[in-house]
Amino acid sequence: MRYIFLLFPLIFLNCEDKQSKAKTKDIKTEVATKKDTTPKRQYPYLDKDNVMDFFLEFEPLHKENKVSIVTSVGDIDIQLYDKTKFHRANFIFLAKQKAFDNTQFHRVVKNFIIQGGNTDNVNVAAKRRKIGHYLLPTDTNRGFTHKRGVISMPSSDIENPHKLASPYEFFITQQDAFHLDGDYTVFGEVIKGMDIVDNINSVDVDEADWPLQNIYIETVKILD
Repeated sequence: MRYIFLLFPLIFLNCEDKQSKAKTKDIKTEVATKKDTTPKRQYPYLDKDNVMDFFLEFEPLHKENKVSIVTSVGDIDIQLYDKTKFHRANFIFLAKQKAFDNTQFHRVVKNFIIQGGNTDNVNVAAKRRKIGHYLLPTDTNRGFTHKRGVISMPSSDIENPHKLASPYEFFITQQDAFHLDGDYTVFGEVIKGMDIVDNINSVDVDEADWPLQNIYIETVKILD
């Protein structure tokens, strides 16, 4: 009988040890599963050192050149120019990243332009910080002019002698503005919805040219 009592604790401890190992294994499996479901970044953080190389690789793989700017007052369809490949690729890339969603037409100058892409939405700002911080060089020798209805890219708010462009903003000319040629990159034109551009250009604005009633860019849809 003495031996029976000595063996029972050993058997009991052995069972506890197996259960403990099983629990540890389950915890490790659960941790591994959580790590496996973490979304991976698809693109690098873009900055001045890698942005041109990135778009050089991105551009031939993403040939879409028709988009629709869906606004709170109507849609504006744009044909993007293939010749201005970096600016076209930038616009397509940002549209796919939803970087224009919930932004606004923040500058309206009568009989001149409507400018979009800016916002005071903190969520949009956070999304853009994750995409990157970069500027684009001008591409003004493709034969395009600032006629009525073209989309062009403004220079950055940061003072720079080469008028490097802010990638997150754009403007559409409501009238011919040929004096802008050579300084800003025309990279597409309106093919449908010029009446929407005219309507936006006619709204009341404050002293900073910001519309008194916000005009939102809900999203940019890629058509083709």
